[in-house]
Amino acid sequence: MDSKKTTIYDCTLLHFPKIKNRAGNLTPLHSEVDIPFKLKRIFYLYDIPGGEDRGAHSHKKCHQLIVAASGSFNVYLDDGNNNKTVSLNRPYMGIHIPPGIWAAEQSFSSGSICLVLTSEKFEETDYIRKYKDFLKFKRI
Repeated sequence: MDSKKTTIYDCTLLHFPKIKNRAGNLTPLHSEVDIPFKLKRIFYLYDIPGGEDRGAHSHKKCHQLIVAASGSFNVYLDDGNNNKTVSLNRPYMGIHIPPGIWAAEQSFSSGSICLVLTSEKFEETDYIRKYKDFLKFKRI
């Protein structure tokens, strides 16, 4: 996938298996099965004050899968020409964001946990942190 050509229409809302049990539900995720890439890194954001925003960057080669493990928040997606906002509020749903998409997590509810699964290990050179640099990368 050429990250300079990806669009917001390449971002996919995924529904994961939900195993129901009276003692609580379980959602298993398998690399390259439920997750559309080979998993190399997992991290999560928590203790985010209600209403705060995070993210606001793009990646050159890293795929991300973002899940609201608890609470709710919005994910703003921008390809340089089009944008949309996806609301996440169920732990059995996530948004797959391919490289070349500007993404920001916004409007966190109090107590939210944002789970992020990625196709790459952390590498600062993969990040595009300024929107004007993102537009140059996309050649817009």
